[in-house]
Formats: sequence, C-alpha cells, structure tokens
Amino acid sequence: MSTATYDRSDAKEVAEIVIDSGPLNLFTPELFSDLEAAVSRAADERPRALIVRAEGDVFSAGVDVHVFDGLGADGARALTERLLGLTHALEDLPLPTLAVVHGLCLTAGLELALACDLMWAADDARFGLVEKVVGITPLMGGTQRMAERAGTARAREFVMTGRLYPASDLHAWGVVNRVLGGGELLEKSRRFAADLAAGPTIAHAATKAIVRAQADHGTRGADARDRRADVPPLRNRGLTQRREVLPAGRPRQGIVRRSLRKRVQSLHYSQVNRRLHGRLPRREAQGDPGAPQGASPNG
Repeated sequence: MSTATYDRSDAKEVAEIVIDSGPLNLFTPELFSDLEAAVSRAADERPRALIVRAEGDVFSAGVDVHVFDGLGADGARALTERLLGLTHALEDLPLPTLAVVHGLCLTAGLELALACDLMWAADDARFGLVEKVVGITPLMGGTQRMAERAGTARAREFVMTGRLYPASDLHAWGVVNRVLGGGELLEKSRRFAADLAAGPTIAHAATKAIVRAQADHGTRGADARDRRADVPPLRNRGLTQRREVLPAGRPRQGIVRRSLRKRVQSLHYSQVNRRLHGRLPRREAQGDPGAPQGASPNG
C-alpha cells in the first residue's frame, strides 16, 4: 500500500499529494520514495495548483529514527542530498503549492510543508524542528527556510530549543499564511487552491521565480533577473495568457471584461502620469470649470 498518493481524479485542475503512513505519518524510506514519485507526477502532469496534506490525526510526527540506523558519513551525505532533492523538486514546480497542516507537524513533515509556496494550518496545529533530541540539525532544508520566512533570530530559537510552537506563533512570524478551525480547514483550502488554479498560471510561475530570485540574490538581483526573463509580448499579454490557459468550455466573458477594464484604467493612469510631467496640457490651463480656483497652468 502506498504511503503517499497523487490524486488528480476526473482531470481536476487542483491535484493533491496525500500522506497516509500510519497513525503518526512517520517519514520512512517508503514514504520518501512515494513522495518523490508523487512530486515527479506533478512535474510531469502540471496541474494548475497543488495541495500537500495528510490523513489521520497528525500531518507528520517526523522521521522514523530507524532511517538513521547504521548510517556512516557517506550514507548521511547521500541521505541529505536525497532529502534536499525532494525539497527542491517540490519548490521548483512552476505552479502554486499549498501545504494544509493539522495536528503535529514535525521535522521532515514541516520541512516538506516549508517547501510549498503557502501554508495553511488548523488552529490546534503544533510545529517543531526537534532534531536536537537525536543530536543532529535538520537535514531537509528546514533551518534555512525558517530563516527565510521568519528571520534568522527566530530560526535559531526554533531549531536550537527544539520546542513545539502553536500555529498562532508561526502565523505571527510569517511562516503560516492562514490559521483556520480544523473543521473548515480542508474545505476552504481546496476553495482557495481552486481560485489559484483559475488564475494566470504563466504569471504565477513568473511570480515564483521572481520571489525565489529575491530570496537568493536580493531585490536588485531579482530586478536584473526579471529584466532578462523571457516573457510574452506586452501587447494583449493579459488577455492572451488568460485565453490560452483557460480550459475549453469555461465562460470567458467576465474575465475579458475585467481585463479590458484594467487596461482602460492603465491608460488613464498613464495619461495622468504624462500630465504630471508636463507632456499633456493641464485641463485647468484650458479653462476647465472643474479646475481648482486660482490654479496656474504651471501648477
């Protein structure tokens, strides 16, 4: 029986990777393999959005300690490379990913969730990178991803203490995006993922790449990479993209109207900008009755 499944039944736009590995959803060699296979399927099939969640009472209580039995230096190095490979594969998916967490979310389970773009949690969820109890530091990239989201000081505290933190704390730190009651978490998460899937997937992929570049190279570095990016022509880009990525048969009238309205607003703003820079005559200079009293043509 598979310990993690990839579900995209009925050609749904939102796929789900579901962990189901016993009462604690411990990370075993089998679960690692099944997760690698599931993420690989997502990369091949390219759903429009992906949810990562778990069955049972907990998201995951962490890694089965037997994974480390008999590991020498070479084995530990190979294991670390494999774990980081899974993290990178999930992070690199060119589509929105959402981790939906409930109950305990420890060690590799949290590191898997941190590899997703967004994280939603039940109000009773508890989080921890507790590897210190076995004398190691997180191997799957959790420390650096906590630092990326919460800052370096909080990442040190989180990992060095090995304590469990409630969802409310991680929400305040910027690690968790939203906290909901357990009874409504999955339903609202699916609805949110469907909204993401209905959006411009090419633009979502570009957003992910830009945010990644900012995290890796800073804001100016991201600016440089954004300028070099291969993007569609500006002319009608929004309308063309929405038309290309929408599945056949979906009503488009409202989307086109909204896009056109945005373009009209954009034209208005550009005229205002040119007027501010003196490239269009000001209305008050032409005797506009609506102009402020006493205004001069040169402002």
